[in-house]
Amino acid sequence: MSVVAPTRRADAAASAWLDGINPVTKIVIALVLSVPLFASIDVVSAIVAIVLQLACLPVTGLRLGAVLRRIAPIALFAPVAGVSMLLYAQPGGRVYGSFLYATVSDASIELAVAVTLRVIALALPTILLFGRTDPTELADALAQVAHLPARFVLGVLAGTRTLGLFVEDWRTMALARRARGLGDRGAVRRFLSMAFVLLVFAVRRGTKLSTAMEARGFGSPIPRTWARPSRLHPRDAVAVAGAVLVIAAALAAAVAAGTFRFVWS
Repeated sequence: MSVVAPTRRADAAASAWLDGINPVTKIVIALVLSVPLFASIDVVSAIVAIVLQLACLPVTGLRLGAVLRRIAPIALFAPVAGVSMLLYAQPGGRVYGSFLYATVSDASIELAVAVTLRVIALALPTILLFGRTDPTELADALAQVAHLPARFVLGVLAGTRTLGLFVEDWRTMALARRARGLGDRGAVRRFLSMAFVLLVFAVRRGTKLSTAMEARGFGSPIPRTWARPSRLHPRDAVAVAGAVLVIAAALAAAVAAGTFRFVWS
């Protein structure tokens, strides 16, 4: 047992190519893959962007199942963004029905699908890039490479570290309610009450954490030193160039297919 467990942990933590990228570079890549998609709302560019991003999955070190589980909530609520386009976009082509100011037509359906896919295409880079990023490495990079204020960086790091505690709090509350016979009915009411309790926990924990950090000198204006250096390497330039190629291919595919529509035109 003592031999197998470390081996499994080592395999799970096997280094991937993207792990060698500076976290600040990952932020730049996320912007490169996301911002140009706002230039046009069409189906082709979104689909091509999603396919090319998923094709880069081997360099991220993430499993496809893990990515699908993380993108599932976004994919579930993404159609909500397309509903307004479906009902209130400018009609075009065949009209299937209308009610008051709402009109469903070929153009509105196409735009609704494009917006839904666009939401997924915008969220996917964040999942792929930061799925294995260590919060401490991110803080080191923000302070040493992006030169952000140390007080802000340490606050972000402390907040990021507490995110995992929310999951444990939620699981503990669910088990406690079920043990008391309160977890079998009223799903909506149970969710709202647990969410309120979790909010109270978050406020209390944040207050205690900020007081403790201030008492230990984390808010001092004295320039800080960092235990681990964070630097840029040639691999970062390669990663940014790859992101530019991916987004350029997605937009070029839309132009070639004749679906590219500049949103401000």
